Amino acid sequence: MNGVQILLIIGCGIAVSSLAKRRGVEPGWIIVVLAAAASFIPGVPRLELESEVILALVVPPLLYSATRGASFASFGANLRPIINLGVILVVLTAGVLGYVTSWILPTIGLATAFVLGSVLAPPDTITTVSHGEEMGLPKRATSVLTGESLVNDATALTLFAIAVGAVNGEHATFGGGVGEFFRNAILGLLIGGAFASAALLIRKRLRNPTLETTLVLLVPFTAFLAAEEAHASGILAVVAAAFAITLNLSLDPNFQYPGGYLTRIQENNVWPVLDFLLETFVFAYIGLQLKFVLQDLAKEEDPGLTRTLVAAGVLLVVAILFRLFGVFVLFERYRQRDARRKRRVKEDVYYRARWKLREEERRKRGVKPQEPPTRKETLLVGWTGMRGILTLAAAAGVPEHTASGAPFPGRDAIQAIALIVTLGTLLIQGTTIGWLARGLKFDLAAEQAEERAEREAAEQIVAGAAAQPAADFDASFDAQRLALATAVRDHKVDQDVARDIIDELDLRQAARHTS
Repeated sequence: MNGVQILLIIGCGIAVSSLAKRRGVEPGWIIVVLAAAASFIPGVPRLELESEVILALVVPPLLYSATRGASFASFGANLRPIINLGVILVVLTAGVLGYVTSWILPTIGLATAFVLGSVLAPPDTITTVSHGEEMGLPKRATSVLTGESLVNDATALTLFAIAVGAVNGEHATFGGGVGEFFRNAILGLLIGGAFASAALLIRKRLRNPTLETTLVLLVPFTAFLAAEEAHASGILAVVAAAFAITLNLSLDPNFQYPGGYLTRIQENNVWPVLDFLLETFVFAYIGLQLKFVLQDLAKEEDPGLTRTLVAAGVLLVVAILFRLFGVFVLFERYRQRDARRKRRVKEDVYYRARWKLREEERRKRGVKPQEPPTRKETLLVGWTGMRGILTLAAAAGVPEHTASGAPFPGRDAIQAIALIVTLGTLLIQGTTIGWLARGLKFDLAAEQAEERAEREAAEQIVAGAAAQPAADFDASFDAQRLALATAVRDHKVDQDVARDIIDELDLRQAARHTS
């Protein structure tokens, strides 16, 4: 791959995205389809990247940017459905898809089948979330999908490493896998926290928006690579770093400093551009592989092109249906458990008293009680099963040879099936998710009324701080942000609302300096 090809891909992506957005269509799947068709044009070269390049250069910044827009409070409030989807459902999906693969392609072996299962297990829900407001998604569904996207990749990559180890002859057990997962997760979180602490300490001493933004742009890459070198979860390291840096820079008074508003404004404009460039390249890269993986399979006798295509079609259907089934089962258990609790609260006086005390403690910590997802939300979440860049990166990361030096069994089939399933979910689910969200006709009136009330409360706090005497207008803006951060700490204002108002205060302060 050369630089001219990359620039042509991005240039075409800009044109396609512009046309798609004018017609209210998601540009990602159009880019995929056009790139797949272009791969069959005679003379089009094969674009190949090492899996380490994709994982290290594409995944960390996209994940960091997604985490920047997430609410830590919403993540905690929806922790149960997030764990259900991001851990339990990913493990179950990997197991089901692995067994189905071993039945359709028995010659590749059970361990290799589970490698493919772990590759196909994690959906890429962040694309849906990024367009949630346009689709009319309820905030609850958006929070759950965002949280899932921050957890499921780490689960899938851990399963992938265990399955590849089993193919290499390593002794893998369920208990060992669980222990490995928790070790990777905890160590990854610690590494991400350490990089965030270092970045925060350095940043406020730079006092230069360009240098500060450059420092933050380096964080996802360094946190990811350092965690991977320590055999920990690079995904969770990036998530931890993004949460810590974003929350502290916006809401922690200890990390506010003169000129910090300029850096926040600059970053809010840099990250969307970087997201667009990376997403455009990734979607085009997915499509441009189609012809070449089919050619590779046509040269093999076992499993061969025909059998692999059949397997890809079956796994595509199973992946979509099992996602729907799994989400309904897990969320229905959640609803039933909540219903039993409510009955017990109603019937048992002592339990009701204990529950009230517990809820009071949760409110003091700022954790809002959450109802189980509705069946409409369940259907919507179940349909967001599009596979994406991590599936392709993991498939590309399957080694060419085993530890013994023998060719890795079924490697070409794994890569072809991963590509076809990714394309299939993008075309089937990606093109219909907006239609489904609009067809379900979510009633957002109560949610919007609550957001307006929270915003009015926050604006009153800011107005009160602005009315206080200050040395100059910079000091006045600092006082307004401090009052807002204090209100968030005391659980009087929602984090998302506070961050939106802080962005507005930053713009007003910059405007005052230019007027």
